[in-house]
Amino acid sequence: MIIKHINLSHFRNYQNLSLDFSPQMNVFLGENAQGKTNILEAIYVLAMTKSHRTNKDREMIQWDEDIARISGRIHNLNSQFSLEVVLSKKGKIAKLNHLEQARLSTYISHLNVIIFAPEDLDIVKGSPSVRRRFIDMELGQMSPLYLHHLTEYNRVLKQRNQYLKDMRFKKIDELYFDILSEQVAIEGAHVLKERLWFIENLENWSKIIHKNISNQKEDLAIFYSSSLDIKSLDDCEDYETIFHLFKKQLDNNRDREIDQGTTLIGPHRDDMYFHINGRNVQTYGSQGQQRTAALSIRLAEIDLMKELRGEYPVLLLDDVLSELDNERQTHLLSSIQNKVQTFLTTTSLDGIQKDLIDNPKIFNISKGQIETE
Repeated sequence: MIIKHINLSHFRNYQNLSLDFSPQMNVFLGENAQGKTNILEAIYVLAMTKSHRTNKDREMIQWDEDIARISGRIHNLNSQFSLEVVLSKKGKIAKLNHLEQARLSTYISHLNVIIFAPEDLDIVKGSPSVRRRFIDMELGQMSPLYLHHLTEYNRVLKQRNQYLKDMRFKKIDELYFDILSEQVAIEGAHVLKERLWFIENLENWSKIIHKNISNQKEDLAIFYSSSLDIKSLDDCEDYETIFHLFKKQLDNNRDREIDQGTTLIGPHRDDMYFHINGRNVQTYGSQGQQRTAALSIRLAEIDLMKELRGEYPVLLLDDVLSELDNERQTHLLSSIQNKVQTFLTTTSLDGIQKDLIDNPKIFNISKGQIETE
């Protein structure tokens, strides 16, 4: 998968920008706060319709402007197509080949991206919500069906939570509440089954990569922590098993949930955690071990996406090489060389092993102005 061209209009510090890219390595070189990361953010938004840096679309629209626009030309193994995302105060519009998509879930997955950023360490040591967001964003790219069920789950969960709040103060329709509970279990069971599949396969790829980075000294294991009594795919025979367990536990927790006014079990309460040589790396691991675990996970995503989608995703490296020692840097660059279209931001090429960056296209950035070498 390759991005051939991108256009930006009133996005961040770029009033109008048009760039053609190399199918291999693209380097954005410049001092901090010049607009390097904004390019990578635009690519991410083009793929995912949302930023990896902010939840507020308004922050991406230039000051005194009402609309920001990102468009690009994409080539994959089978076709060429255009993508476009328009951000405004009224919401966002996503277009595939100039046709507006009624649902964002039908748009996402046409352009697959993996982003490495300094905050990736939060996947390991951050809050459970960070890890849930990681799962949802990455699995949502790989499986549009997962994105559909997640959207429906969040919708009915919101309705059920509101009903739980109302039940504390007034009599409501018990039949309707039971229907909401069943819908939460139906959609939640789909979400959970897909997540368990994702974690199992992510671990399979991560273990191999982590073993190599640690010179065969460390074993990485990834666990899914469910609020239901399910830890892995081995605990459930099929979708129906998860659904019935979910529905039963919702019924058993009914009084406690009414008292607290919220749904206490389900994928929205779940987490994942990591062990190295049998010890929880989030609690007991060194920062080096945590960073290696995060790097292994991101590299595993590249291979997992290739296995599932049939081609490599686009790779975004946002000022991460300076965060890695020579050994990790070597492993990262050698893993992607000549097989993944890559976009790299950095303040300097000094210290980067240039033999592992083959014939890059370099964009010099200063105060939002870009010159190509």
